[in-house]
Amino acid sequence: METFFGNMSKPYTDKSNGELKIRTFESNTDSHELVWHRDKGDRVVTVLEGEGWMFQMDNTIPYELEEGDVLNISKMEYHRIYKAGSTDLVLEIKESNSEPIKEFKMKSFNQYITALSEAAKAGKNTHMVHIEDRVIYGGVKGAREAILALRSLRDMLAGNSNSSTDVTVKWDGAPAVFAGIDPQDGQFFVAKKGIFNKDPKVYKSEADVRADTSGDLAEKLVIAYKELKDLGITDVIQGDVMFTKGDLNSESIDGEKYITFQPNTLVYAVPAKSDLAKTMLKANLGVVWHTTYKGKDFASMKASFGVNLKGLKKKPSVWYQDADLQDLSGTATLTKLDTEEVTQALSKAGKIFQKIKSTTLSELESNQALAIKLETFNNTLVRKGERITSTAKHVQDLIAWFDLKFKKEYEKRSSDKGKANVTAKHEEEMKFFSKENKKNLDLMFQLMNAIVDAKLIIINKLDKLKEIDTFVRTRNGFKVTGSEGFVAIDRASNGAVKLVDRMEFSTNNFSPDVIKGWER
Repeated sequence: METFFGNMSKPYTDKSNGELKIRTFESNTDSHELVWHRDKGDRVVTVLEGEGWMFQMDNTIPYELEEGDVLNISKMEYHRIYKAGSTDLVLEIKESNSEPIKEFKMKSFNQYITALSEAAKAGKNTHMVHIEDRVIYGGVKGAREAILALRSLRDMLAGNSNSSTDVTVKWDGAPAVFAGIDPQDGQFFVAKKGIFNKDPKVYKSEADVRADTSGDLAEKLVIAYKELKDLGITDVIQGDVMFTKGDLNSESIDGEKYITFQPNTLVYAVPAKSDLAKTMLKANLGVVWHTTYKGKDFASMKASFGVNLKGLKKKPSVWYQDADLQDLSGTATLTKLDTEEVTQALSKAGKIFQKIKSTTLSELESNQALAIKLETFNNTLVRKGERITSTAKHVQDLIAWFDLKFKKEYEKRSSDKGKANVTAKHEEEMKFFSKENKKNLDLMFQLMNAIVDAKLIIINKLDKLKEIDTFVRTRNGFKVTGSEGFVAIDRASNGAVKLVDRMEFSTNNFSPDVIKGWER
C-alpha cells in the first residue's frame, strides 16, 4: 500500500504477475501526478523499459533511470518519479525485505540540465526556482535580480505605481489543463502536459480523452473539453482545474458555513452565502488560468505569463479566473514599519552581496549539477522545518554531507576500478570547496537568509489580499494557512521567480497530521 503526496488519481496502471506487480507509467504523464509518496513495505523495483525518466529519493539528487536498474526502497521512505520520459516507463515491483541485489548507476545531470535549458530557450513554462535560490543558480546576475525583484515588490506594496513587477497567485490545483485551438488544423482541444511531447498528445473529442486516460483524470478532462470548447479561446492557455461539480462540499469552519474544495493539499473555502459561492455551485468546472502560448505549431510555441480573459464567453457552468493578484500599484499595503523592515533586510542583502567574490557565484552558475546538490542539501533543513542559523556551521555540514555521500558510493563498489572512479570523482568535486569558496559560501548563505527575511514579510502582506480563504485539514479540524505561494514576474523580461513560505509548505505537505484531498 502507498501513501501519496500529490494528485488523487494514480498516474499508472498495474498488472499482477504472481508475486510481482508490473506497473506502467505512460510517457505523457502529467508532472502534477509524479508525487512524493511512501510505501508501507520494503520494495525491490526493477526498471524493465523506459527512456528519459528520472527518479529521486528523499534528500538526494534526482538521477536518470536505465533499463535493468534495481531500486531497493525501504518502507516509509519518501521517493518519487521526478521527471517523465520520452517512452513509457515499465517497472517490476516486488514487496521484499531482502538485501539489495544489485547496485544501480548514478548518472550525471548533463541530460537533465540540457533538457531544462532547451525547454527554457524554447519558451516553455519550465520549473521556476525560489527567489533565494537564484543566488545558487543564477550567478552574479541571478543574485542581483533576486534583490531587485524584492525591492520592486516592496515599492509596489508601499504604494509606488512605477513598479515593473506583476504578481500572480500559485493555486494548489490539479490536474494541469491546456485548452485552445490547434494552430495546424483549427480544431479545439484540451490536453495535459503531453502537449509538448515530440508527438503531441491533444484531445479533440471525448473519445480522444477516454482512449488515452482513465479514472478521475479522464472524467475531469472530459468535463473540461465539454465546458471549455465554446468559450471562444483563440490562443493556447494553461491553467489548473480547481474543482468539478462533485468536488464542492458544504462544511462548517469555526462556526461559519463555507463551500469548500480541496484538489490537493490546501482546502479553499468560500463563505456559503457569498455571491462567489452561489456562482461556483452553479458551475460544472472551476479553472484558474496562468499562462498563454503562441506559435505556428506546438513545438514552436512560446510561453508568456498571464492570460487575457476579456474576450472569453461567460457561462454559468464554468467558473474561471486568471491567477493575477489585483493591481496593487498606487495602493499602500505595507505599513511604515513593514517597509522599514524589508528595506533593512534588503540593505543587509546588498552589503553582503558586495562582499561575495563573483568567481564563486560564477563557478556554481556554470556547474548546475553542483548547484542542484547545494539546493538538495539546503532542502534537508526545509524538510525539517528549519532555517539556516549558523552559516559557518552550514558550510561545514554541507562538506560533511558531500563526504558522506561519496563514502556511501565508495562502499557500494566491489571492484578496485569502481572504487578508484568514485575517489577521483570525489576529489574533483571537492576542489570547489577551497578556502576562498568556503568563505564565499558562508556569505552566500547569509545573503540567502537576508532575502528570505524580506520575502516572508512580503508574502505575509500579499497573503492578506487573497480573495478565497485557505486552510489545511488536520486530524483535529481545520487550520488557517497561507496560499501555496506567489510568482513575481518582471514585465520587461517576462522572467519569474517563486515566493513561497517553505517552512509552512513543508509542514503542510509532509506532516502526517495534515489530511490531503486524496486521503479523505
